[in-house]
Amino acid sequence: MKLHADKPDALSVTAYGDGWIAVNGQRHTGSLILNASGTLSAWGVNRFETLSAVDFDNLVADGAPPPELVLFGSGRRLRFVHPALVQGLMDRRIGVETMDTAAACRTYNILAGEGRRVIAALLIEAGELT
Repeated sequence: MKLHADKPDALSVTAYGDGWIAVNGQRHTGSLILNASGTLSAWGVNRFETLSAVDFDNLVADGAPPPELVLFGSGRRLRFVHPALVQGLMDRRIGVETMDTAAACRTYNILAGEGRRVIAALLIEAGELT
């Protein structure tokens, strides 16, 4: 599916498919952290079953303004993590929304285009995301 950004100077998901996501036209095959403030980094998670609280705590950089919301893209299908894994974000008063990765990509584009402080933590497992 092709997506078009309303705000061309921001990072946005421009396409996605089976096992990949394109950000500003550049294709990525591993899990990503996409920040509306303009940063993109690899997320060292490759399986839903191996997620830990540290994986979510590391989404928020020390000293940087915290996001309003973290969108967790759980892969091809909607899967919820145990609440203890995201407790650190909730303790910082950061909202957490879980959705499948394709929906998280679309939602991130909308919120980032509105100028919201949002982070998308997008899980890409091998052979996923259609």
